[in-house]
Amino acid sequence: MKPWALHLALIAVLLTAQFWLSPYHATNLARIMVLAVFAMGYNLAFGYTGLLSLGHALLLAAGMYAAGLPAQLWGWGAGPAFIAGVAGGGLMAAALGLLALRTAGVSFMIVTLMFAQAGYLTLLYFAPVTGGDDGFAVAAASRRLLGFDLSTDTPRFLAALLIFAAGLLISLALIRSPFGRTMVAMRENEERSRMLGYNPFTVKLAALTISGLYSGAAGAAYALLFGYVGASFATIQYSILPMLYVLLGGAGTTLGPFLGALVMFTLIEVATGLTSAYLFFVGAALVALVLFAPKGILGTIRERWVRWLP
Repeated sequence: MKPWALHLALIAVLLTAQFWLSPYHATNLARIMVLAVFAMGYNLAFGYTGLLSLGHALLLAAGMYAAGLPAQLWGWGAGPAFIAGVAGGGLMAAALGLLALRTAGVSFMIVTLMFAQAGYLTLLYFAPVTGGDDGFAVAAASRRLLGFDLSTDTPRFLAALLIFAAGLLISLALIRSPFGRTMVAMRENEERSRMLGYNPFTVKLAALTISGLYSGAAGAAYALLFGYVGASFATIQYSILPMLYVLLGGAGTTLGPFLGALVMFTLIEVATGLTSAYLFFVGAALVALVLFAPKGILGTIRERWVRWLP
């Protein structure tokens, strides 16, 4: 029960944050929660299943455009657009997995990177529809859900929290389930798992598809809550960011993606206020991480002090 209590306590603390944070910082926290959902999906693929992907930007963009384009072109509401975004991310991940999972290791990483770059170039090619790097703003009429305007501070924060809470609790339930243990077995020893009767391709494809659903949800949420869709979200940067969040917070921990996103976002926010060379601080933080906490913040805490952390 301790893991469930810890996760519910975090959600409760975040719920109260809207009352004591300024609108600016509350909006930033909403953005962090959306990015954390993206990182949760990456964590399920990489942290728990061992799939080192550099193509998750494609899944994020798939969810973003699957939600944003119907809203922009056909006037879909926020509810149907969000569902379309989640489905778009999952379908793209399944299609990517059917091809990329024929490889493994470094080859898998390179193939996913190639598909992500191909997706980015496709968005640029169809710029009259997709908006290219300039992107487009989602119409205000499509950013309403059950009478609430998601472009305003409180509804946006609560919607981001709801999506984050659902993603977090589903992630916890999943990794504590038999399938979650199978994912970890694939990461630790694929051949032994095969000898026990599991099909690595099927398990990895399912894990990657679930990861795509999370990425699609994050992309759709970003489009609807912050009102912007653009091809820049399909660049390599957005494949590296969730990996950094997960490594910083702790790969293979359910709260690691949120902690990593929170720390990295805050670090960049502070560093940009001090210098234009903010990436120096990011690099220094990563070097310190590798030297002193190679398993990430929560991974190190779990290894040394709190063994029950999921």
